[in-house]
Amino acid sequence: MRKTVFQSVCACATACLFSLVTGCQSSDHASSQAAAQPAPAAVLPATTPAPAATPAAAAAAPKSAVKVVRVKAGLSAPFTDSSGNVWEAERGFSGGHTIERDSSTSIANTKDPQLFLTEHYSMDSFSCEVPSGKYLAKLYFAETFDGITGPGQRVFSFNVHGREFKDFDVWVKAGGPNRAYVESVPVEVTDGKFKIVFTSNIENPEINAIELIPQT
Repeated sequence: MRKTVFQSVCACATACLFSLVTGCQSSDHASSQAAAQPAPAAVLPATTPAPAATPAAAAAAPKSAVKVVRVKAGLSAPFTDSSGNVWEAERGFSGGHTIERDSSTSIANTKDPQLFLTEHYSMDSFSCEVPSGKYLAKLYFAETFDGITGPGQRVFSFNVHGREFKDFDVWVKAGGPNRAYVESVPVEVTDGKFKIVFTSNIENPEINAIELIPQT
């Protein structure tokens, strides 16, 4: 009887010891597996890309350059001179008539005789819209009418923005017939319109071309 009880106790103790050892090994194995697994990668918060650098202040857009105005009196189509400048066909005159001289007519004192072979005459005024500012007005004249044979036979006056030209005689200014003469007049336009007013004294006023050059 004692032998049987002793055997049972020994068997029970052995089983308990085996269970303890096995449990420890399982626990160590699980710990080893847990230690062997890599830690999950850290998730970084999404970042918004920095905006592209912009200039502190946008450069101001340059003003459009004011164009030179060139009008060829008495001509119905544009004209290109020897320097490559394009002259507009006639516009801007109030009253009067136009005429074209023979193309063989010789004009002295100019590289562009054709500029003086057409004219507007007997007009009251000329005007054109331009940006306000300072300009150099260049007025082109030549006495090409064969009915004028000497000084004093065509005399007229004109006013360019308050600048008065009285008793203007193309023959006298140019030094004779068929000779080019250019009158340059500094002006300041304040109302967006350039204007010339003509007044007849003896015969009719006439002009061959008008050029308006912006001044900086």
